[in-house]
Amino acid sequence: MSKSITILDKDYSHWIKELSTRYRKSQIKAAVKVNEEMLRFYWELGRDISVLQQDNKWGSKLLANLSRDLKALNPDASCFSPTNLLYMKNFYRLYQPIIEFTPQLVEQLEITQQVAEQLGKELFSVPWGHQMLLIDKCSKNTIKAIFYIQQTIEHGWSRAMLLNFLGTDLYERQGKAISNFRKTLPTVESDLAQEMTKDPYNFDFTCMRAPYNERQLKDALIANIEKFLIELGTGFAYMGREYRLEVGNTEQFIDMLFYNVQLRCYVVIEVKTTEFTPAHVGQLGAYVVAVDHILRKEGDNKTIGLLVCKTKDNVFAKYALESSSQPLGISEYELSKLYPTTVEGTIPTIAEIEAKLMGTENVKE
Repeated sequence: MSKSITILDKDYSHWIKELSTRYRKSQIKAAVKVNEEMLRFYWELGRDISVLQQDNKWGSKLLANLSRDLKALNPDASCFSPTNLLYMKNFYRLYQPIIEFTPQLVEQLEITQQVAEQLGKELFSVPWGHQMLLIDKCSKNTIKAIFYIQQTIEHGWSRAMLLNFLGTDLYERQGKAISNFRKTLPTVESDLAQEMTKDPYNFDFTCMRAPYNERQLKDALIANIEKFLIELGTGFAYMGREYRLEVGNTEQFIDMLFYNVQLRCYVVIEVKTTEFTPAHVGQLGAYVVAVDHILRKEGDNKTIGLLVCKTKDNVFAKYALESSSQPLGISEYELSKLYPTTVEGTIPTIAEIEAKLMGTENVKE
């Protein structure tokens, strides 16, 4: 009986590991290529279906008949259900303006034909499961779908992560904070800083219910720091809460201090559970100046301040920011999506829910 021989040579072991790494990389490349070719086929089939239905060439039951006939010729294929064929048609319609370079859309996006062609290539690299979510959630909004395509590629979002961000209306909130970045930062930095912001910030993950105070909200944000960082966006590193600075003969405590590796700058975040007031701008601006003087090192860009408050008057907030020479942004936050502020007390118990369903809500444990 033959026995396997283990080769102990270090060069051989290194070669085996290298081969394994190369093999895995080739598998990934092959999978990406297969996915790209499959999506191109889906897009072309969707185009054919769209044209045929528009011409009404083969009747109203085209999808059902097409599904049956394709399955008959390709019994091992599982992609030709009537539902999936409908997704293919909508896939074509969603991205037709960018693939076929519709001038009106590219003008809205402020891009060149070369950039549009690159976007066309990128969208075919995102898996079909992701695409189905975008077809469902973005409907006919091509610009919104492209936004999520780019975010998925940039951040490597799984399908679950994409669904999460679609559910938080990231597209509608991204870059929407009121700020003076264009006046106080160089053009490239100001664009990146603005893109970093959201309005409102979604703090549903804190699971907070009314009534609550400022300290409780800040405690909840730090207790859920990983989710808070995800909501803030890519590139944020947490430096500390109530960050202590010695300023002259006084001690100052910053609500939260972050460093953004993409912007290469400190980000001071102040959270207020009240309506915005101009005094908040003065306080935040002073903290930003202090961080610039005390913490900012060579190679760091100007510190940015972000005020997140319960509510704000947008016009009043813009006027207040005009008075500051520091790069500041103002956003609101929301807690009401999952936990309405009109509901008081703690989360209901199972017994309370059952009692409500049975119409006996006055029954107590």
